[in-house]
Amino acid sequence: MTLDSPPASNTAMTSSRPAVGEHMNRGAVLWVTLAVFAQEAVWNFYDAQVPEQLRHYFSSAGVIGLIMGLDHSWGIVTQPSVGFLSDKLARRRTGRWPIVLVGAALATVPFVLIPWATNLPALMVCVVGFAAVANAFKGVTETLVTDYVAPSARGKAQGFIKAGVSLTIVVSSVISLLVVDRSLHLAFAIPPLLMLIVLGLSWALLGRRHTDALLPDEEEAEDVREFGSPWAVLRDALRSPSSPTLLLMIGIFCFAGMWSALRSLMTPYGTQVLGLTRGAAGGLVLPGAVAFLVSVLPIAYASNRLGQLRAVRYGVVLFIAGVLVGFAVPTTPGTVTAMVLSSLGYASFAVNALVALWNLAPTRKVLGTYTALYTIASASGMALGPAILGTTVDLTGWRCMFLNAAVAAGVTFLVFTRLARRAPDRVTA
Repeated sequence: MTLDSPPASNTAMTSSRPAVGEHMNRGAVLWVTLAVFAQEAVWNFYDAQVPEQLRHYFSSAGVIGLIMGLDHSWGIVTQPSVGFLSDKLARRRTGRWPIVLVGAALATVPFVLIPWATNLPALMVCVVGFAAVANAFKGVTETLVTDYVAPSARGKAQGFIKAGVSLTIVVSSVISLLVVDRSLHLAFAIPPLLMLIVLGLSWALLGRRHTDALLPDEEEAEDVREFGSPWAVLRDALRSPSSPTLLLMIGIFCFAGMWSALRSLMTPYGTQVLGLTRGAAGGLVLPGAVAFLVSVLPIAYASNRLGQLRAVRYGVVLFIAGVLVGFAVPTTPGTVTAMVLSSLGYASFAVNALVALWNLAPTRKVLGTYTALYTIASASGMALGPAILGTTVDLTGWRCMFLNAAVAAGVTFLVFTRLARRAPDRVTA
């Protein structure tokens, strides 16, 4: 009937853009997923193989863990300002894309040079140079989804994005298994080349039509505040010790720290405890990556009903179960089983933590800066987690690495249990 028919002027708009709060813009999710896939392919290979480069100069797992963690600390310094700048660019013609593309091109150079470094100072220059640049734009790439996907669909979109991220773990593992033992120089050249190609493709198919795919402006029910700097956003978010944003950041710190520690030290664990070659040890995470890939979409859809925080708590429990299996069964099959279970637990966290933090933002105009808050928490955990776990390995031996990780994950569960009482979940039926 005519009363139910939309005006003609609105029909064209609704045909090219999904209505806010309804369906995902699936094309946009695909290209954002490819963009995140591109940068994470480099990071996963970095986490898997750089610790072995450092073992040429350091015998202490604690020192290696500290260096692997410190590179993430650059994000704490750079991402709030870069994220705030990206928020200013988000509604303009080019959107956030120039930050991503320029950052990727600059980060490629020091990464490719890592295996060519013949002494410790040269290696540290390459490692620090890559980390400084790559961390600056990492959060901006992850925030792209908020420009094209309505809030009610972002949890599902994160499921697709994290599925893409899990494929990067597969890519990293395959390169470790097939290329590292033959040519380390070639192995370090493949991930950044893949990053440049895929990011260029994502920009060509989404970024070039940014204004067409961008979500339309919508009226916000809350009292929208204007923030003059990223630090004003940070002060507002952490205005009291009992702030749910602060508690959530502590939980992110804990979980990201333990996951980063487990990933960073897995290759040395495989060579020291299981007696594997460097390439084979680097492939230990491959089955876990497959489990992550298979699980993220069901987790994303289930979390829409459970709520993000409850889903993360269940993930912490599964992570603890996984690392306890790794401690109880110190064999290659036991370690693979441990990585599968812990990867499933981490998948629940990876899909939901950032969405839960976006839900706490006072306005969509600061979502890039809130992604930077996520980075502050996760990068702090990644900076300290490997060093903490590595130090416990120095004290107890490699054999107890999984048990030490279980103790730390127990603290994470307590944090999310307290958070669940402070911040109600947003559940989408």
